[in-house]
Amino acid sequence: MVKFDLVIIGAGPGGYVAAIRASQLGKKVAIIEKEKQLGGTCLRVGCIPSKALLESSRLYEQATEGMKDRGISFSKVQLDLEAMMQHKTGVVDTLAGGIDGLMKKNKVQQFSGHGRLVGNHTVVIDSSGGEETIEAANILLATGSVPTSLPGIEIDGEHVGSSTEALKYGETPKHLVVIGGGVIGLELGTVWRRLGSTVTVLEYLDRILPGIDSEIAKDALKIFKKQGLKFQLKTKVTGVKTNRKTVDVLIEGKDPVRCDKVLMAVGRRPNTSNLGLKEAGVKVDTKGFVTVDAHYKTSAAGIFAIGDLTGGAMLAHKAEEEGIACVEQLFSGYGHVNYNAIPAVVYTEPEIASVGKTEDELKATKTEYKTGKFPYMANGRARASGHLEGKVKILAHAKTDRVLGVHIIGANAGELIAECVAAIEFGASSEDIARTCHAHPTLSETIKEAALAVGKRTIHL
Repeated sequence: MVKFDLVIIGAGPGGYVAAIRASQLGKKVAIIEKEKQLGGTCLRVGCIPSKALLESSRLYEQATEGMKDRGISFSKVQLDLEAMMQHKTGVVDTLAGGIDGLMKKNKVQQFSGHGRLVGNHTVVIDSSGGEETIEAANILLATGSVPTSLPGIEIDGEHVGSSTEALKYGETPKHLVVIGGGVIGLELGTVWRRLGSTVTVLEYLDRILPGIDSEIAKDALKIFKKQGLKFQLKTKVTGVKTNRKTVDVLIEGKDPVRCDKVLMAVGRRPNTSNLGLKEAGVKVDTKGFVTVDAHYKTSAAGIFAIGDLTGGAMLAHKAEEEGIACVEQLFSGYGHVNYNAIPAVVYTEPEIASVGKTEDELKATKTEYKTGKFPYMANGRARASGHLEGKVKILAHAKTDRVLGVHIIGANAGELIAECVAAIEFGASSEDIARTCHAHPTLSETIKEAALAVGKRTIHL
């Protein structure tokens, strides 16, 4: 039997990136994936296909009604949903093929099937061809997460679906109810609103986007309402009743909401199904997440875990960083992730991006801070391109001026946040950002001006 230095179960962003890094360090690596395509949820039914549909639906909305004030108009604009879905599928297929090529280039041996632990150094692979056993000095669990539902509500894939189903509707629902006002619900709700659906978002909390700075979330709610999304906050969904062609969403203390499709977007849970955790002595917490130490070691010797499986922010890029840090710590002696410098992005229109502490968190810990804000409408590039909604908000320590958090709502926020991530990673002050020359005219000048605003010396406002 061939013995590997590292066997990875799960070929999502965390797993395949860890495999590449381990190979770069000269190790013999194997990766196990039960799906036909590599790339995990993010590539197959998550990040990538949703962004393809977000971009396509944005172009459709612009063509139908969004460019008249620029002197551009179209007649007889038609939606070809099948072609739009084919484009999405083509993007996924191309990228999945690219990952397969990366595995071959880096000499990572691939196994197709469901991997499960049968000991600290042994994995059994169940596939259509039967069972196969492989051994490794180290095993890395990177199986990610799966959609979860509310108690008593089954995701049947037809009437009530998860993000997986909402990415491949064969026709535009007349009325889509989204249960959950988080990132997934708002992004996919935006897609189908643009394509003609009436979209109603039901959220248990009194706000949308939990975890995002509350001021930015309030701004987003106003903008999304103006765009046509309907919201019912402080709403407890108690069940669904399926009719022949419609679905009634039952709400505590309120009338049911009738719709064509229900998107369940209340969160995700760790994917630990049939992994053999108990047999291998791998402990999980009360919510089912695998417990690990600072170096991603589980309670079982030789077994490690990263990404969604271990909790925290369920983000593809976080899993990638953890995969690299885990492998480097294991094989070269040092690996580290700065969790305060992990960006988060919501790909709605406008985009929302953040890094570091929110103002809510700073207030809760009684941290002294200063705030600098700058609106998009005062930026030359934003005005020229018609992207006037949004702002940049910088939070800096009141005494040291070190940047503690940055929150952006506005065009290209997902790209602009990279500068702020670097600032936090290098321990920059708002003064450092303010004195950094930014090209004119660019949207990045909003960051410079927000940094100037921390010291109450904004130039263009």
